[in-house]
Amino acid sequence: MSTYRLETEIPKEEFDAFVENSPYCNLLQSYSWAQIKSNWNHLHTGLYKDGELVGTALVLIKRLPGGFTMMYIPRGPIVDYDDQETVRAFLEALKKEGKKHRTLFIKFDPGIEVGRYPSYDKERPRNGNEKYVKSLEEAGAIHQGFSMKIEEAIQARFHSILDKPEDLLAAMPKKTKKLVKEAEKRHLDIISGRDELLDDFAAMVAMTESRKHVSLRNREYFKKLLDTYGDDSIIMLAMADPARIRQECQARLDDLNAQLEALPENQKKKRFTLEEQKASAQKDMNIVDEIIKEVGSDEVRPIAGVLSVKYGKSAEMLYAGMDERFRRFMPQYKTYLENFQWAFDKGCTEFSMGGVEGSLDDGLTHFKDNFAPLIHEYIGEFDLPVSRLLYKPSKFAYEKKRASLKES
Repeated sequence: MSTYRLETEIPKEEFDAFVENSPYCNLLQSYSWAQIKSNWNHLHTGLYKDGELVGTALVLIKRLPGGFTMMYIPRGPIVDYDDQETVRAFLEALKKEGKKHRTLFIKFDPGIEVGRYPSYDKERPRNGNEKYVKSLEEAGAIHQGFSMKIEEAIQARFHSILDKPEDLLAAMPKKTKKLVKEAEKRHLDIISGRDELLDDFAAMVAMTESRKHVSLRNREYFKKLLDTYGDDSIIMLAMADPARIRQECQARLDDLNAQLEALPENQKKKRFTLEEQKASAQKDMNIVDEIIKEVGSDEVRPIAGVLSVKYGKSAEMLYAGMDERFRRFMPQYKTYLENFQWAFDKGCTEFSMGGVEGSLDDGLTHFKDNFAPLIHEYIGEFDLPVSRLLYKPSKFAYEKKRASLKES
């Protein structure tokens, strides 16, 4: 008979090596994610079977009124879910540890995919991994259902993820290639860095918060991500030079006017073509003039940005922001592609653009579809009651506080 032992603080190197070599590897189960969630207590647990590490879980602990706690394991535990004996032993060991912390229940949402498909596939084919719902329930967990809305769970159940293609630009839809060219026509310069770009990036995110009436994160939180993940984190900013763009528009208009003046009256077809080109050039000039007037300057400035982190063979775009006044410059398209390439150059095989609504018909999903991702559908949340007597009332209280827990 196998002997199991739970350790509550295993070394970082051992923990990360196990997570990174698992098919369920996820940034939220990295050892360092505990530093990001510094307003929660935590445990870096490891389950040993006959002396061998067979499971890990970064366990976050939130204090509750009355001296109680809840535990949360984001995108974990990391374990072989086909090994029912080990899964059961892990959950039992976690429950026993939970009792020491006066835990009412342990919430976890494993990185088990139940489907992978393009958003337009109405069939939403499943891969059979729904079977793990039954096996986890047999081990004492309670499935919270296949939620469809982001607000219904701590982590989104549907994510837009791009697999590494042989040729990144070639893999993009025709529309996206066109929009990338539009951005390049504006001479957008993509710069990358970390701390030196924090202020500008935070300003981009603040603009997005204001526009969408949402609350994201602040400069201090972004700095914490960069400090924690070092070279595996990056900020990318799209820089625009309105003065240069205006000069080029003016030069194009001057050239077209010169051609029209020199054109013989009998070349009506050529004149019509030049007039069309002039109208297009004037439209571009008007757009730039409107923007310069609105922002009050023609100086070089950031107009969009992203912050991403790599862990294992995956990278995730955690935050993005844009100055809406420059939306017609299409800065997101060039910035996103540069960000994807950064991750793939660092050895990633996939890039997550984050969660989307389960309806797959909202604006965010449609925008992310411009980059040819697949939807990865996860199995959802489970509750593992530690106190059977208090589970139901504590679950009711949790539902009222779920939104604040997501933001903490």
